[in-house]
Amino acid sequence: MFLATFGGGVVTRTESGLGCGAEWPLCNGKLVPAHTVASLIEFSHRAVSALAGLLSIASFVAFLRFGKSRRDLQLFSLLTLIFVIVQGIMGAFAVVFSQSSAVMALHFGFALIAFASSLMMALGIRQEARHGGLERLNRYPRVSKGFRNLVWFSTIYTYLVVYTGAFVSHTDSAGGCSGFPLCNGQIIPELSGGVAVAFAHRLAAVSLVIVIAILGHFAYRKHPDNTELRALGVISVVLVLLQVVIGFGLMLTMSTPEVYMFVALAHMLDIAILFGVLTYMSFLVYKLHRPVNRF
Repeated sequence: MFLATFGGGVVTRTESGLGCGAEWPLCNGKLVPAHTVASLIEFSHRAVSALAGLLSIASFVAFLRFGKSRRDLQLFSLLTLIFVIVQGIMGAFAVVFSQSSAVMALHFGFALIAFASSLMMALGIRQEARHGGLERLNRYPRVSKGFRNLVWFSTIYTYLVVYTGAFVSHTDSAGGCSGFPLCNGQIIPELSGGVAVAFAHRLAAVSLVIVIAILGHFAYRKHPDNTELRALGVISVVLVLLQVVIGFGLMLTMSTPEVYMFVALAHMLDIAILFGVLTYMSFLVYKLHRPVNRF
């Protein structure tokens, strides 16, 4: 799923979405396409996504049969399968039919949910193998309802910020705001067209840094007996600060497309990892908010 998500970013950044023409599942009328860069990128992404779909089906069947004691992992395998199918259908529609920028931004959003679900599934089965399930959580103190809600809010808000970033990409609005931290040399620029889209994303990104900083503070300072929760809080803060640095790199490399593409991919991967960390944190606080005897 990580490779499928990464491949989708490569397709977008290299504008290879129509590398196979307006055809699906064939590529320019062939099962194996001609060796042009665009067709190879699009075809490779289709192949990796198809493999991710087959693996998600196999995982779902395996958890239904052998993972009956872990309904949470069955749910994650189901969510992975559903959103792999949804993004596959959306990808096919994007090729065959013209899609709006808003819909195309959702394509990456659904891919992110599929990635996060598969990550939860992988972490859960690793936990099952190493610790024998969720019993180890009984050793940790319970978390407050306020902190649980803060984690959930941070996760949902991160997803919304990701959508605004994907919308910037699919509307080609990245150049709407030049300079950093000011937008076109102004605190509040003239809000029209791509400038409004890019500026809205900047505001959302700044507020996300504040939200994750608050989350990291409470995760670290208020939970001295939970090393895992503290570590997740620190990792979240590091990742969001790294996202700011990479965002600054986008401004610096915008006039150099060869470099800009790799910086943009790093920007996408960093936020995907952050969302995965927050998703795991959301599940953890859900379990740690419940009384011990309900595990």
